[in-house]
Amino acid sequence: MKDAIVKKLKDQFFMARAHYPSVAKLKNQEKFTRELKQNIQEHERMLSDAIADADLPPFFEKKLEKMERAIERAKSCEVGCSNVERKLRQLLDLTEDEAYFHTRQSAFLYHLGVQTMPKTHHCLNMRLTVEYFKSTSIRMDQLNKKKLESPTFHHCVIFSRNVLAASTTINSTVINSQDSGSIVFHLFTDAQNFYAMKHWFDTNSYLEATVHVTNIEDHQKLSKDVDSLELQQLWPAEEFRVTIHNHSEPSHRQMKTEYISVFGHSHFLLPDLLPSLNRVVVLDDDLIVQKDLSFLWNLNMGDKVIGAAQFCGVRLGQLRAYIAEHRFNTNACLWLSGLNIIELEKWRNRRITGLYDQLLQKLQKNSLTSQRLKALPVSLLAFQDLRYPLEDSWIQSGLGHDYEISRVDIEKAATLHYNGVMKPWLDLGIHNYKRYWRKYMTNGERFMTECNIHS
Repeated sequence: MKDAIVKKLKDQFFMARAHYPSVAKLKNQEKFTRELKQNIQEHERMLSDAIADADLPPFFEKKLEKMERAIERAKSCEVGCSNVERKLRQLLDLTEDEAYFHTRQSAFLYHLGVQTMPKTHHCLNMRLTVEYFKSTSIRMDQLNKKKLESPTFHHCVIFSRNVLAASTTINSTVINSQDSGSIVFHLFTDAQNFYAMKHWFDTNSYLEATVHVTNIEDHQKLSKDVDSLELQQLWPAEEFRVTIHNHSEPSHRQMKTEYISVFGHSHFLLPDLLPSLNRVVVLDDDLIVQKDLSFLWNLNMGDKVIGAAQFCGVRLGQLRAYIAEHRFNTNACLWLSGLNIIELEKWRNRRITGLYDQLLQKLQKNSLTSQRLKALPVSLLAFQDLRYPLEDSWIQSGLGHDYEISRVDIEKAATLHYNGVMKPWLDLGIHNYKRYWRKYMTNGERFMTECNIHS
């Protein structure tokens, strides 16, 4: 057992504390009472400085033996068992309360850790923003305008606030492409991150690919089909942690937790953000590409609007609490964001953005539902019967929460999706999966070195 000595010290400490009140009431045991109290205090001092065996002082063995003898002597005294039992129950209650407190505190700190931008990334954003305004480099927007609007190129879309994540996704796509010059990336971000993104992609090249950064806040009131979308903000892909009952499993395994990633509100502005384009591939910024994606631009999806990976680990009927007010096929599988093919012309013809807005307005009457949470039901329902299922080999999901994905499955997948809270750029990321992401990080960028970001 790991740190078994610390555990034994704690057991001795609690046992001695349980016996001490009874021993202290005995006549002619004053000397032993003082000795037992001294042993308890010495154990308390040791345990206050040690949480692992390696932290213990060199004289811990003598203290263990001394306390063991004291406890044996205390047990031989004529003490009231009911008093000892009462004290042990009090100690147990206190320990359970303390354990509950630390569990809650740990959960809060973990949540804070995965939601907060790391200090190193904040440093990178600030340095890039300052450098943008100091720089006199030539902006390439006008030079690339024709390429940005030409449907003959392969257009990829990313919504992101994270410079490092977006650049790694783009780098992996370009490196594994057979013709990087045919790829155009449309990177949408918000005003806060726009200048950092702009300077990064103005000064870093990705083979022959084109990267265009757009501040989505410049496109207010863009869509005539939308009334309720809050266009002044960036709403990238959303992730939800859903716990459901799985009655087919044994009782101890019936509760199942899954992570579901769907389009954010900003995705439903795509037909108006890119009015001259038809087919685009949408990538989340926590996705890594391992194989050439050019096949996706020739994929025949029939009359379907969106190509997406199906996820049948959760069915729509199991999310009834979120979408009870709407019609849906209870046995239908979910679809996931990460890697998606979009037919924008079919989207426009079917007025999906308008449908999405109608679904969104139905939820407005429930004031307790946050704007972010509304993305789950309306994104899942907006593309009912309009989804083309991509083959499983195109995407391996779960690298941000599932520890049991095999190396074989990872290496044969065309893309890796780090959906879940343990993103690869966080210290909390799953160690075994980080190397696949770090492989495509930009190296040699001076601000990364100065901000202590290392691959």
